[in-house]
Amino acid sequence: MLVVLSLIGAAPARIGALTAHAALYPDDRRIAMTEADMNRFAGAGVLMCYSDFGTLERAAAAWLIASHDLVVLNAHNFVDRRLVPTHPVTNCFFRIAGGDYYFDENSLRIGASIDSKGLHITDDWALLRLLQPTPESVKPQPAPDASDIATGARFKVAMVSPAGHSNTRLAATIESCDVYRVDEPTEGHMRRARHDCNDGYGGSGSGLFTEDGRLIAMHSASLDMNQKRRFDIETHYGSAMLFEGDLAKAIRDAASKPR
Repeated sequence: MLVVLSLIGAAPARIGALTAHAALYPDDRRIAMTEADMNRFAGAGVLMCYSDFGTLERAAAAWLIASHDLVVLNAHNFVDRRLVPTHPVTNCFFRIAGGDYYFDENSLRIGASIDSKGLHITDDWALLRLLQPTPESVKPQPAPDASDIATGARFKVAMVSPAGHSNTRLAATIESCDVYRVDEPTEGHMRRARHDCNDGYGGSGSGLFTEDGRLIAMHSASLDMNQKRRFDIETHYGSAMLFEGDLAKAIRDAASKPR
C-alpha cells in the first residue's frame, strides 16, 4: 500500500504554526535530545533548505553515513510522489555539529528505478555527496545493514529526530517506541517497518535505532499525519524503510569509491 507521500517532507512554517504541540498518537513520549545523545547517535544532521519565500528552514533529518562526504535522506525532499522534481538540491545544504556543508548537485541518486511511475516507502531514499568532507571530529554513522531483522518481527526502537518536528518546540527529539511489524520486501528488495513512533512535518528521515544503538531504518511517512489517534497497524501507523537491499548496497558502493 502506498502511503500518501504528499503529507510529508519539508514543511512550510505556516504548517508548523497550525499543528503546534500535535502528535501522531495521544501518548507523546518525545524528549529533547541531549549532547550525549548526539554523541551516541553519530552522523545525525539536518537538511536545511530555502523556501519559495527565501526563508531558511529545517526541512528534514539527514545522516552522514559510512563516509565523511556521504549523506542519506528521503527522496521526497526533492521529488513528489509522481517523481516530479519539487526542490533543487542547490537550495539546500547539510548541517551537522554546528557546521554547514553544501552538496554536489550532480551526485543526487534516488531509490526509485528509472522505469518507476511513482515513489513508494521502500524507494523513498536519496544519497548525496558533500562538496567538502566533514572534519574527522564529525563522525559518520557506520554503514547500516538490517538484513538480519526478521520479516514480521516486533521489537523496541528509539526514533532519533535531529531536525525535530514542526509540531513540537523541541529542536531535536528522541523517543522510545515500537516496531509492530516488518512487512515483506517490495521495491528494491527492501521492507517497510510499521511503527508507533510519534512524528510530524519535518520529522522525515528520522532514524530508528535498536536498543543496542544500531541504525536499522529511516522514517519516511505516516498515515494521517498529525491526526492524534491511537496506533492501528492497518490504518494509522508510521512507516520506515529498513537499511537493506538496494539502499544498503548503494551506501556501501558509494562509501568504497574515492571522490
